[in-house]
Formats: sequence, structure tokens, C-alpha cells
Amino acid sequence: MHTLAEVSEDAEDALQKLVDELDASKFNLRRQQLVKPGLATGSLSPETVARAFTELMPTDAVVVDESATAGFLTYPLSETAEPHDWLSLTGGSIGFGLPTSIGAAVACPERKVICLQGDGGAMYTIQSLWTMARENLDICVVIFANRKYQILQIELARVGAQSMNKKTLDMMDLGNPDLDFVKLAEGMGVRGGRATSAEEFNKQFAAAMSEPGPVLIEAILEVVDLPI
Repeated sequence: MHTLAEVSEDAEDALQKLVDELDASKFNLRRQQLVKPGLATGSLSPETVARAFTELMPTDAVVVDESATAGFLTYPLSETAEPHDWLSLTGGSIGFGLPTSIGAAVACPERKVICLQGDGGAMYTIQSLWTMARENLDICVVIFANRKYQILQIELARVGAQSMNKKTLDMMDLGNPDLDFVKLAEGMGVRGGRATSAEEFNKQFAAAMSEPGPVLIEAILEVVDLPI
């Protein structure tokens, strides 16, 4: 892989030199208008959350993404969002989202940090909420609550596990009892809210983007079957 320009270098100048080298200036560029998806209504799904995220995210936000299976649509839709930085899970273990958000907020206190967090991964480092409250960090945590470790179900299917009985599925289930992330957040000093529809999420996320300080939104998602 060749790096055209490092972070500290002039990327625009590098692109111009590449155009000159390839004699590409004679071609007309096709410009594609970036159109935001607009806010959704109705049921709350990964897509409706992603649309609100893209529509309402402020300029220069830092996004920490550990939404895993529930957030597959968030990244592609974000191409029309305001300019932002994206910190993503590279694979392997889970649980990095909440503490990484703390690091981003400490490093860049003037920027809004948005943590897209799966409910299963959140339970690995849930104590991070207390630190967010203690340091009054400007972080909005969005919990994608599908009540299961869906990635494990997908991986089992990928390796050829043909029959997943009730006992197997119970090992990947986060219900019975259901986790209450609003109470978990409030118990550690973080404002919490729960959204069960697109309208509720839109309202809560818009408020979180305009108000400083830590806040958590538990997005109760409809059941969505993902492609394996």
C-alpha cells in the first residue's frame, strides 16, 4: 500500500501532483451531491438510528464505534454527515468503546464525543460511565440494545453450526432479566434516557448534541435479521 500524503502533509497538493502526473486534468470530474438521509419516523431500527446520527451530528465530533452488528449502517450513511473523526473497533475483543470515548473526551475537551456502543460490549467496561460523570466529560453514549450477543450467533453460523438449541441461544442472550442501561447510567451519575421509536430517539439525540456533559440513550431496537 502506498501512502499519498501523511496526516502532517498537504493532501490537496499531493492530489494535484497526482493529477498532473497522470495527465488527468483533461477529464471532467463528476460531482455527486451529498444529500443527508433525513430523520425517520416509526419503529426504531439500526437504520433509523443511523439516519438521526447522520442528520444531527455536529461538526468536528469524535465518533467511537463499537456498535458491532447493530451499527452496520451507521458508517456508510455517515458519509453525508458533518466533518468528523471516526475511531473504530479493528476486530478481536469487545469492550473498548466506553473507555476509548473517555480518552477522546480528555484529549479533545472542546469536541463532542459520540459513542456508538452495543449492549453486550458495554457490559465489559460499564464502570466507564462513572468516570464520565466524575470528570463531566462531553460524551453521548448510544446503546444499541438488541438484548443479545448477535455477533456470536453470526460467527457460529459462519463456522457451520447448523442447530442452535435453546441452551445455546441462552448463552448469547442478554435478557432474563433485561439490562436497564438507564438505571445503570443514573446510578453512576450520568443522565439517561430510553427510546423505543424513531421519534423518541430523534428528540433525545438532538438534545444530547446541544447540551454539554455525559448522557446515555438506550435505543431499544426492533429485531432485525442480518446477512451472515
